[in-house]
Amino acid sequence: MRGRPKQQTTLFSLRTPGDRVPAAHPLRRVKDMADAALAALSPTFDAMYSDTGRPSIPPEQLLKSCLLMAFYSVRSERLFCEQLDYNLLFRWFLDMGMEDASFDHSTFSQNRDRLLEHDVARRFFLAVMSQAQSAGLTSSEHFSVDGSLIEAWASLKSFRPKDEKKEPPDDKGNPTVNFHGQKRGNATHASTTDPEATLARKGNGKEARLAYSLNGVMENRNGLLVDLAVMPANGFAERDAAVMMLEGLKSRNARASVGADKGYDTADFVADCRRMGVTPHIAQTTDTRRRSAIDRRTTRPAGYALSQRIRKRIEEVWGWMKTVGGFRKTRFKGRERTELAAYLVGAAYNLVRMARLVAA
Repeated sequence: MRGRPKQQTTLFSLRTPGDRVPAAHPLRRVKDMADAALAALSPTFDAMYSDTGRPSIPPEQLLKSCLLMAFYSVRSERLFCEQLDYNLLFRWFLDMGMEDASFDHSTFSQNRDRLLEHDVARRFFLAVMSQAQSAGLTSSEHFSVDGSLIEAWASLKSFRPKDEKKEPPDDKGNPTVNFHGQKRGNATHASTTDPEATLARKGNGKEARLAYSLNGVMENRNGLLVDLAVMPANGFAERDAAVMMLEGLKSRNARASVGADKGYDTADFVADCRRMGVTPHIAQTTDTRRRSAIDRRTTRPAGYALSQRIRKRIEEVWGWMKTVGGFRKTRFKGRERTELAAYLVGAAYNLVRMARLVAA
């Protein structure tokens, strides 16, 4: 018999948003791990807010909202708040009931300075990694490092000479800028929109863009991101960030190794690795103008070839963060805010990866 649409809706419902989420949904494992990491940060959240006044939106909901935006490629906070009104999966993940009102998108901006002040994003990232280490999912001896460019929230039109006298634009919305034939560099020019962004390019023949350098360390057992840092894209950021992160990650019980591409094949970086007790499994440069800093004592063991094969998996991390996580271009101005977003997207990647590993 043909069914007919009901003209009158049900006045009362005994179902919750969680009842609509399938029992085998992969986000259930992710939610359990995220809640455990946030529970460990409860003392930090207590220090962030005053004991008096009107209650704020729980910081746990704000952080898990950022995770959902990365999981489902939501391009803006305004769009997320709109979807939160009718998406039962989102409401269940944030522990919100059917009758709870969606919060305004300006809440993220109002609380971002508070998150930066207390370093919450990095603490949350480390809390997620602590669960992976407790579950035996990470290696403490073998790592890989790499860097990638994240496009800044600024256009090339804003890259102006530092000593330029400001004049009223001919069009405030889209002013005319003609820089054809001009030599522009970070030493003489700066962005008026985001002064911390620098002009950089991926390689010879590639276009230059205002960008930041995203650097990370991956453990080689399951390809989890164990640390990251956002630095100015000045040509030395990848090696400087790698040394800074490896200082705190190298194994104290055994000799650690680090795999990297030929961009890290410099005498200074290799010397820093050996000083820390880290074996530099770095791809040898093919540039005939300089000699490789890696010799036969490093390339002869079988572990060198293994590190060179596994270290390419870090490109999968950057690929997920840029395509699914929406971090190909930052939505924020300034290095600190961009790094905050990077920690949250990196934590989202690890949670998705850990949920699959635990299920397996």
